[in-house]
Amino acid sequence: MKTPALHLSVLAILGLVVLAGPPVRAAEPTAAPAATPAPTAPLKDSHGNTLRRAPTGHITNYDEDKVPPYTLPDPLVLQNGQPVHDADTWFRQRRPELLRLYEAEIYGHVPERAPQVTFAVVETDPGAMNGTAVRKEIIGHFGDKPDGPAVHVHLYLPAKAGGRVPVLLHLLFFGDPPASAPNGLHRFNEVGPVADILARGYGYATFRYTEVQADSAGTYQSGVIGLTLAPGQAIPAVGEWGAISAWAWAASRVLDYFETDPAVDARHVALIGHSRLGKTALWAGARDPRFALVFSSCAGEMGSALSRRDYGETVDDMAASFPWWFAGNFQKYPGHWSDLPVDAHMLIALNAPHPVFITGGTQDQWADPRGEFLAAVAAGPVYRLLGKKDLGTGELPALDTPLLTGDLGFLYHTGAHTIAPADWNAFFAFAEKYLKPAP
Repeated sequence: MKTPALHLSVLAILGLVVLAGPPVRAAEPTAAPAATPAPTAPLKDSHGNTLRRAPTGHITNYDEDKVPPYTLPDPLVLQNGQPVHDADTWFRQRRPELLRLYEAEIYGHVPERAPQVTFAVVETDPGAMNGTAVRKEIIGHFGDKPDGPAVHVHLYLPAKAGGRVPVLLHLLFFGDPPASAPNGLHRFNEVGPVADILARGYGYATFRYTEVQADSAGTYQSGVIGLTLAPGQAIPAVGEWGAISAWAWAASRVLDYFETDPAVDARHVALIGHSRLGKTALWAGARDPRFALVFSSCAGEMGSALSRRDYGETVDDMAASFPWWFAGNFQKYPGHWSDLPVDAHMLIALNAPHPVFITGGTQDQWADPRGEFLAAVAAGPVYRLLGKKDLGTGELPALDTPLLTGDLGFLYHTGAHTIAPADWNAFFAFAEKYLKPAP
């Protein structure tokens, strides 16, 4: 007698399962979790360089034999096709043409509504670094709101300087010099050899670039760019400044302060930047001829390396990965490099007649060190036109052998994407020709 009841119970259960099962799959056995696929190793070439695919489909090239032929625009030919034969034509016509092209198509122009900057010295330590330095902390406020963006400038001057001193202004990613940072530790060892700099009779100043403008997507409404946007405006106009122009503009505003400081020789200020800040230093020097010298370290694509040369990072990579660095018009050029109206040799040449020192590293093929050298070579005709000396050679020098005899300097160091100690030493040898500390 129990069997029918049991049979009915089983049927009832099965009936429920059949009715409820298909929508929720309750009666099906639970499958074992799918194994997480192992991460795919990045594709590398025979030399261990990582290959990347840009959204345009372009794949990184690190093979010199596969660099296609290219033709550089001539820095000494006007847009109307007329040649530039003298310095007057360069300064009166060609240089302004190139600046307008860079502003409109690459980095963006600084809008007239850019904020005013007010600087104030908030701290002075006359006995910094065991009495060898006078340290000043200077805050620059952008705009008229007390809670608006501000930049902190750290200035170190030789304690026994007898007058105005030349200053090395170094754009930093993270740290401040040792006397103001915990334990003196900094990522990338990016802070310069401060004690050595002071002993040579130079001052040393730094500011952190992201205090001026954030370095990430979707941040136009912050920083100095945000102060220039109209209500409801999310991004700058297509020809207005990206982040690189904002950082370069801020470097010029710090130079404005230096012109008011009686301890600083503002006519002899060198601007130093690494990687994206190397691009910034070149653009700041091009825009502001008051900078006496530029040191651009490993600036690579859209900085010191030729864009038309298909090696390492490309315009396609830049436009996809860092659109906020540039004007909106820059997005016209991925896949169309030959349409660029300018190239890196022109950016370097816009710094003429002031000297420029460029470095690259053997472990930094992404930045194309050979392309950096070739850009400096191609800037040489402008320097020669203005009575200055070029690199003195068209052949890539041996590793760790600096070229320092001209007004363009270059060093291809053994090592990584960094300012190496050898770079600093070569830079000091280069700079002493131009920056004259008071006795």
